Amino acid sequence: MVSRLVLVLGDQLSPDIHALREADRDEDVVVMAEVMSEASYVRHHPKKIAFLFAAMRKFAARLRQDGWTVDYTELDDTENTGSIPGELLRRAEQRGSAEVLATEPGEWRLIEALNDCPLDVTQLSDDRFLASHARFEDWAKDRKELRMEWFYREMRRETGLLMEDGEPAGGKWNFDHENRKPAPGEIDYGGPMEFTPDEIVEEVLDLVEARFGENFGDLRPFALATEPVQARRALTHFVKNALPKFGDYQDAMLEVNGFLYHAHVSFYLNAGLLSWQEICEAAEEAWRQGDAPINAVEGFIRQIIGWREYMRGIYFLQGPDYTSRNILNHDRDLPGFYWGGETRMNCVGSAVRDTKDHAYAHHIQRLMVTGNFALLAGIDPHQVHEWYLEVYADAYEWVEAPNVIGMSQFADGGVVGSKPYISSGNYIDRMSDYCAGCHYDVKTKTGEGACPFNLLYWAFLDRHRDRFERNPRMGNMYRTWDRMKDEKRDTILGEAEEFLGRMEKGEVV
Repeated sequence: MVSRLVLVLGDQLSPDIHALREADRDEDVVVMAEVMSEASYVRHHPKKIAFLFAAMRKFAARLRQDGWTVDYTELDDTENTGSIPGELLRRAEQRGSAEVLATEPGEWRLIEALNDCPLDVTQLSDDRFLASHARFEDWAKDRKELRMEWFYREMRRETGLLMEDGEPAGGKWNFDHENRKPAPGEIDYGGPMEFTPDEIVEEVLDLVEARFGENFGDLRPFALATEPVQARRALTHFVKNALPKFGDYQDAMLEVNGFLYHAHVSFYLNAGLLSWQEICEAAEEAWRQGDAPINAVEGFIRQIIGWREYMRGIYFLQGPDYTSRNILNHDRDLPGFYWGGETRMNCVGSAVRDTKDHAYAHHIQRLMVTGNFALLAGIDPHQVHEWYLEVYADAYEWVEAPNVIGMSQFADGGVVGSKPYISSGNYIDRMSDYCAGCHYDVKTKTGEGACPFNLLYWAFLDRHRDRFERNPRMGNMYRTWDRMKDEKRDTILGEAEEFLGRMEKGEVV
């Protein structure tokens, strides 16, 4: 019998992944590979590359222990072809194989590369997710608006999570209004669990440092989990010590503590070290045992079976051209301070520093600081999309692109959001301590020291008035703008344009 090849990608590190379930442990050969095409199609944060390579090597070792034959290619293997299709062809020639079992990748780019591979590649559904493509398409069919809240309620019903006798626990589907407290004076949580690198991780760190040391981001210190046992410990640590306050402060931001009460397990979930079921069930059990309030648990579960599943559904529903959408025709280049260059805006600088240090920033830093600024400033959304894909260790295109192209940059014209997620400096001041240490004065609307978010907010609304003034959720904003005196409006627009001009010239802003 000729062996089939069983492809396992770096974000498919689950023992029950579809391709493995369909394969024959005694006859088939698992193929895993560290290849430059995947490590460099964007300039990934070094921590992300190290996390995936280390987790892949450990997963391959566990497969071998379970009786699988594994052909594993390390990055510095002299025979490495540099691509996934190339490695499949090389291993097929060695093994005399012509057939490949694969689990569908999470990016159109790689799906198409496998479709073009001259071998007989069967791409099986990635059924680690709650909603299949067909399930999401069925939900979306004939709907005028694809709003996450309605999809989320169906996922709650289907899973039974936080449900009692067919009704939502606590009498409401959504406790979001309770989860908007501003940053507290101090955080009584030491942050996510950290893990000391073992010999395998250290070897990978040395490799990544040598090959990707010039990429944006700090490789060391490295403390991420790289195997399921560690990831489960990290989850237990969060549920016990942080989940009770997660809901209250999930939208808050602190300059000296970027983690607050966040779970920091998206790395492990998206790579396959944890499943959505075990994460959600652990959170639900904490509520049922009285160890965490329902507003925290509901908000946490909504991010996983609501937003995460919804974003994947949108990505595959919208098709391969989704990342090229630019309905607002924004065309400015991403400024250098997104790569650690100097900026006087403390909120942006702090969020970028957290990103550089940890390959992580929580969702409000991403949406309402770096994303908000990019949208207000008219940055090319494809450049914004590629930045998010590069710098975050939990970023894969199926989840990152809808969050950025749709939710953050409104480049899809409203498929994801009913209005742009924009704010002046007031929101950031209310939800963080960033403004207290900033060069700019958030209370100053124009003139010397005026907060750029204040200027750019009104300039954005004015620039896109034809598109948004009839939006029922934005009418009050335009009425406020219209009540301003002509002189004040002219001053705001002039100062916003002057700020953007200095930014485009590369001056420190």
